[in-house]
Amino acid sequence: MTDMEGAAGVVNSDDYCNHSSRYYEVGRELTTLETNAAIEGALAAGVTDVFVADGHGAGAINPLLLHPAARLLIGRPRPVGYPFGEPNVDSAFDAAFFVGQHAKSNTDGGHLAHTGSFGTEDLTINGVSLGELGRSMAIYASFGVPTVLVCGDAACGAEASALVPGVETVAVKEGLRRGSAAGLDGDANKLFNGAAVHLHPQRARQLIREAAERAIRRRAEISLFRLDPPHTLVSRRRPTKTEPAKVATATANTILAVLRAPLRYE
Repeated sequence: MTDMEGAAGVVNSDDYCNHSSRYYEVGRELTTLETNAAIEGALAAGVTDVFVADGHGAGAINPLLLHPAARLLIGRPRPVGYPFGEPNVDSAFDAAFFVGQHAKSNTDGGHLAHTGSFGTEDLTINGVSLGELGRSMAIYASFGVPTVLVCGDAACGAEASALVPGVETVAVKEGLRRGSAAGLDGDANKLFNGAAVHLHPQRARQLIREAAERAIRRRAEISLFRLDPPHTLVSRRRPTKTEPAKVATATANTILAVLRAPLRYE
C-alpha cells in the first residue's frame, strides 16, 4: 500500500501531492522509487509475487518507473467502495507493507498529518484512534495478513509500533512542529506541521530496502492488529469557516462493513 505525503523529499501537499501541483511528478517519482526499494528488499528475502496498491488520492505511482516484478492497482473509482486496495486482500497474501505513509490527524511531531483528508479531526473504532495506517492494518488483519513494514515520517512509525510492537519501521523524515492541530480548520491543519528534516532520498531507499528484507524474514514474529467485533466507528470533522465541527457514527460486525457504512454528520 502506498501513499505520498510520507515519502522523503515530499515537502507539502499543495506543491507535490495533486495533479495541479508544480512538483507532482517529483512526488510520484520519489514515492515510486521508495516503493521499488521495498520490493527489492522483499525479493531478496524470497518473495515471488508483489502487488502494489496506489493508495494516494491523486495517484502516487509512475508505472513507467515501477519495479517490473510488481503488479499495480491504480486508477479511480475502485470497483468495491472503501478503502483503497483492501477489496483485493485475502488470506492468500503473506504480508503487507506501507510506503510513503503519514501520521494520523493531530499527531504530535507528525509531518502533513491527516486522516483521509485535512478536514478530519479524528476517527475511532471501538474507542481506538486510527489513521489511514491503522484502518488498513485492521482490515488486513481481518484476513489474517500481518502488516510487517511501515515507511514514512517518524511519528507514523511510532503510530505503527503502538498498534503492533515489533513491526519494522523506517523513518525517512521527522516533523519539527510539536503539539496537536486539534480544533483547527482543514486549511490551518494542512499548514500546521509542514516542516520536517528529510533523509536524502537515496539514503531513505537504502534503509527501506534493508528493512523490507528483515520484515519478510521476521514476519512470523510480527502480530496482527485486531479489533474485536462488534465495531463502532466515530468520525469527527473539523470546523470550517462557515460550519461547526460535526460528528458521525456507524456500527457493524466487520471492519470492512463499518468503514463502508454511510455516515451522516451532525
